[in-house]
Amino acid sequence: MDALLAALVALMALAAAMAAVLSTLSKAAIFAILAIAPCVYRYRKKIYVIVKTLPRDLKFLWRYANAMIRTAIYARNNCSVAELFTKRALKQPDAPCFFVVDDRTWTFREMAEKSNQVARVMQEMGLKRGDVVCIFMPNCAEYVYMWLGMAKLGVVSALINSNLRHKPLLHCIQVANAKAIIYSDCLVGAVADINADLPADIKQFQLYGDCAPGVTDMRSEMEKHSPDYPIVDDKPQYNDTLLYIYTSGTTGMPKAAVMKNSKYLIVVVATVHMLGLKSSDRMYNPLPLYHLAGGLVGTAAALVDGIPSVLRSKFSASNYWSDCIKYECTVSQYIGEMCRYLLAQPSKATDTEHGVRIMVGNGMRPAIWQQIVDRFKVPQINEIYGATEGNANIINVDNTVGAVGFLPKLIPTRLHPIALVKIDELGNVIRGPDGYCIRCQPNEPGMFIGLISQRNAARAYHGYVDKSASNKKVETDVFSKGDAAFVSGDILVADDYGYLFFRDRTGDTYKWKGENVATAEVEDALGPVLDRRDCVVYGVSIPQTEGRAGMAAIADPERTLDLSKLAAHLDHSLPSFARPLFLRLTKDIEITSTFKLKKLQYQKEGVDPDVIKDPLYFRSGAGFVPITTPLFNDISNGKVKL
Repeated sequence: MDALLAALVALMALAAAMAAVLSTLSKAAIFAILAIAPCVYRYRKKIYVIVKTLPRDLKFLWRYANAMIRTAIYARNNCSVAELFTKRALKQPDAPCFFVVDDRTWTFREMAEKSNQVARVMQEMGLKRGDVVCIFMPNCAEYVYMWLGMAKLGVVSALINSNLRHKPLLHCIQVANAKAIIYSDCLVGAVADINADLPADIKQFQLYGDCAPGVTDMRSEMEKHSPDYPIVDDKPQYNDTLLYIYTSGTTGMPKAAVMKNSKYLIVVVATVHMLGLKSSDRMYNPLPLYHLAGGLVGTAAALVDGIPSVLRSKFSASNYWSDCIKYECTVSQYIGEMCRYLLAQPSKATDTEHGVRIMVGNGMRPAIWQQIVDRFKVPQINEIYGATEGNANIINVDNTVGAVGFLPKLIPTRLHPIALVKIDELGNVIRGPDGYCIRCQPNEPGMFIGLISQRNAARAYHGYVDKSASNKKVETDVFSKGDAAFVSGDILVADDYGYLFFRDRTGDTYKWKGENVATAEVEDALGPVLDRRDCVVYGVSIPQTEGRAGMAAIADPERTLDLSKLAAHLDHSLPSFARPLFLRLTKDIEITSTFKLKKLQYQKEGVDPDVIKDPLYFRSGAGFVPITTPLFNDISNGKVKL
């Protein structure tokens, strides 16, 4: 009874207070409040979301505006990467540009002089703006100054995956229509294997080591030339192609994605401004320099803004944090698979003695995200999502666990340059009665697309060298007549706050060991040894691993397939990350209009021998071994290394 009396007294006091306030307001003000109140109540959830996401959106819009201002200046002044690097080198010649782990430090002066000599060697060869040279090297500072030297002439550098061998390697050289190839001494054997099939007029340069007849010693040639900037009559332009970066599309061999100076500079401003980098930062980069993450995000801030990078020849989980401590890194890069390896390392003092304030990368699973933060005490995780060949790149700016980016709630949906649209089970875009694509509602998975505007460097789409392949990634008449969008091939979902989360990869591509694998390429490689047997290749999820492991279902009703021969053939034909780890031998594979549906079914069934009655095999050493229940459990529990 006392509590009830107290509540009544409180309500009476509140009513009296409200009456006092209302008495001071004019009738017009009271009517305005009463008119607005229903609207506020009706849209209370939207208002709450906007207020909740306001700090995130304001931070993003401020950084985005600064990035776009710089981009506009670069475009107006027709800047190239080589020009901006040269200005930086003149401004701070003795400052470190790259630290190479367990090797040496490269200053801006050294990078400038070496790249000048490379440019002069290529000039003497007769190369000009628009010609192409392939670079086939492991991670090192030389890798960067090679393509930088080409860039000073407007020569395009095709950055080839150093793991490629045989047919894929030959394909990458041929599709680029390259005039020359530069490779390190450690990759001589890989080039020798395809020498007979290389164009007769392609010039070969080898860096370091003894050269075979017909191969030019790149180091000796460079030493013959002045380290001064070359005289260039036909200077590279802002919209000129700078690099080819190879990526596996949905079908066939690796595709050469076009990277123009304009897009490289977009990467620069996005890296610096979206991450909030400072001149005092240092970035740790153990990622391959032939991919966008390592080759651009990991070097762009150094070359243009003077924020040094620390390069490691190959990722090492045991040395990751000790490297960051030794080289005083404040920013470090990752891909999802690396994070799992870092967590698998025994705990030690270096886990938290580093000065890393930002980890940036892609593919960090929500399940281990918080573990990374808690164990290694990194205050900021910036997950990035995007495609090398695409125009739709997003970033998580506020540490929301699992998010790869977001759609700002301050901006009307129709004005967003990116969107999620509805698709069917085959990954095809669904259109409404009006003929246009249908936007997904919150919490509804859909295809991630980026609207194309060739007049806007951030939204321009350059695609691949192969124009037909480029066109296959474009959907037209998306939301209005005449518009177009880049179709990523990935399924994402947005929550009520606009945060975007990666769900799955559609089409015939999966990701393993940080590399995209085209199933058609693997199927083509299997062909010669299968003796006309039907097969499908797909990626399967394995517990405690990132991405999907490769698996091939092969029609072998008589069980006559020579698995030892198959393993040896795969080793010869494919890089290690693309070789199937699992086999499923079936009686037959139905090749019909529902072929993709069948592949999806195989993918869902996975590799559990207690579920699948077909014989299953696992790649172990030089061959394949039958998958038993104990072996499957060991694979699932992480006892067997994949």
